[in-house]
Amino acid sequence: MPEIAVSVRPGPPEETAADTRVLGLFDGEHLPEPELRKLVELGEAKSELRKVAVAHEQAPGGGQRRVLIAGLGKRESFDGEAARVAAASVAARAKELGAISLSWALPDDGAEVGLVEGTLLKLYSFDRFKSKRNQDGGLEALEIAGPGVSEEAANGARVAASAVNRARELQNLPSNVADPLFLAGRAEEIAATHETVELELFDREAIVQRGMGAFAAVAQGTHAEPRLIVLRYSGGTRGPHLGFVGKAVTFDTGGISLKPGGKMAEMKFDMSGGAAVLESLDAIATLGLPVTVTAIVPATENMPSGHAVKPGDIVTALNGKTIEINNTDAEGRLILADALSYAVEQGVERIVDLATLTGAIIVALGSTHAGLFANDDDWFAEVEAAGAATGELGWRLPLHDETAKLIEGTYADLNNAPEGRKASSITAAHFLSNFVGDVPWVHMDIAGTAWELGRPYVGKGASGFGVRTLIELARRTADS
Repeated sequence: MPEIAVSVRPGPPEETAADTRVLGLFDGEHLPEPELRKLVELGEAKSELRKVAVAHEQAPGGGQRRVLIAGLGKRESFDGEAARVAAASVAARAKELGAISLSWALPDDGAEVGLVEGTLLKLYSFDRFKSKRNQDGGLEALEIAGPGVSEEAANGARVAASAVNRARELQNLPSNVADPLFLAGRAEEIAATHETVELELFDREAIVQRGMGAFAAVAQGTHAEPRLIVLRYSGGTRGPHLGFVGKAVTFDTGGISLKPGGKMAEMKFDMSGGAAVLESLDAIATLGLPVTVTAIVPATENMPSGHAVKPGDIVTALNGKTIEINNTDAEGRLILADALSYAVEQGVERIVDLATLTGAIIVALGSTHAGLFANDDDWFAEVEAAGAATGELGWRLPLHDETAKLIEGTYADLNNAPEGRKASSITAAHFLSNFVGDVPWVHMDIAGTAWELGRPYVGKGASGFGVRTLIELARRTADS
């Protein structure tokens, strides 16, 4: 979809040249214009969040223009998430009305971030493969107007929301298009765009020769060429060297431990962590944040074939740990094992990994929170705070010595899939913890939040979850 131009204007909101302007209405407060105030008194305009009323007024240059009155709820409860929700409701109504340009009167300090993100995220659509695409013009320009509006904040929100939408595009693409080589091609585009970004790609032979036996085992069952994608961003030296690792199984059949057929089509989304890492790195470079980031994306399919890894096989990961593969559908932790070990080799000082790792996390947390696991309380607090600030919520689950024993192998060091289904998401995190050494690390299990998130600004399909958290984390690292 075409990019929507985003701008700010510090002057009076009513002086906008947009064809549609937006006024927010808080509980117990009044609109400045007497004519519009009557709509509130008549009950046509309401202050509840997600409510949008339509009115008209005289435009500065003559003629009539639309005014949308958006409910914002209670002022004391208004935050970035409320701004995103309100903006999404307005964007949907503006689209129905055929608005070309939209101007929000800034309702509160700092609200420009949520207003921009909510608008751009709501208006994303995926119709690449529709024979009859929607040819309607759609919104072309978004303005945030009012005293104190921040151009820097609005631009940062535009960059972040655009990155989320690009990640959603990668997620929504079918796996016969978005295969590992396609993701590698996207990484090449990112590196070519930014002088501060370098790219290294490992093919199947290099993965094997490098000693990444766990990754190689998953990839050996598919004809599709795997790639270990490594993007290095050198934006500055503020804060620790960050390592972002994203699982990218571009299609997951389960391998020899074949998944049921129902909803298997959704397994194109099993590369969502990798998509988030790629597009967040692009946004961080676009913003020029003064940090150092190494982004690592192990990309492969997981397919059954005569070459596929089998239950009972034993492999050796990059860090020397041996692994019994008792279930080939627990493949994400295998490719992450080598990617995390490689991140440690590269000297990263803080790690976040994102992965659609376990169905069990959906049972535990639904689609409201990602599951968070950590080996360091301070680093966890930073990651959690970045997620909360962006509306990408996480909930910490425990790592305990007793559950750690469940992944001990019988014939090797580790077992990739303990029997009994006890604490499945936790044991998966315990498994990953064996490959980060002493580096502070947070694992984000995004299986419940990567698609069908259910937020008003994200409809069906991919959500791009994690992109804004990683950008915010980099920003906070730069400011620390």
